[in-house]
Amino acid sequence: MKRDDKPAPEPRGRSDAQLGIVDALAQLSFVVQGALGRIAAEHDLSIVQTRLLGILRDRSPGMNELARHLELDKSSVTGLVDRAERRGLVRRVASSADRRGIQVSITAAGRKIVRRAEDQFEEHIASLVARLTDAERAGLSALASRIVVQDARNNGIEPTRDRREQGE
Repeated sequence: MKRDDKPAPEPRGRSDAQLGIVDALAQLSFVVQGALGRIAAEHDLSIVQTRLLGILRDRSPGMNELARHLELDKSSVTGLVDRAERRGLVRRVASSADRRGIQVSITAAGRKIVRRAEDQFEEHIASLVARLTDAERAGLSALASRIVVQDARNNGIEPTRDRREQGE
């Protein structure tokens, strides 16, 4: 092929363009974050508020642990929890382990929003991976899980199991 020759365009409908790992993961994260942002906005939430509620689905952490999970400083988490508490989505409770400590838990109203947003998000992700085979979806899930678990552990967080595996 000469230098000035252009490669033949891909046939219409063909979607198997190969990106490098960095580009592929970055662009996939944009797709996922975009969907999460749109769904969060439908529930009058920011992405960070949505992450907060997602964390609280299966645990009641203290403020320091929340800050670690969200990768925010403690004062930012305090403001985030204040706003969610005013909306009735979370509540603060005294820690049973340390009387000085505060744990944050999700309320019934917060859980209701989480379930609706989670259903919408699951539908969107299902549509994104619909053209993959069962084996490809399982492989993608396994690889993504390994990356996420290792990153969590690198940040001092022990990840929880998939809630569907826990019978929810």
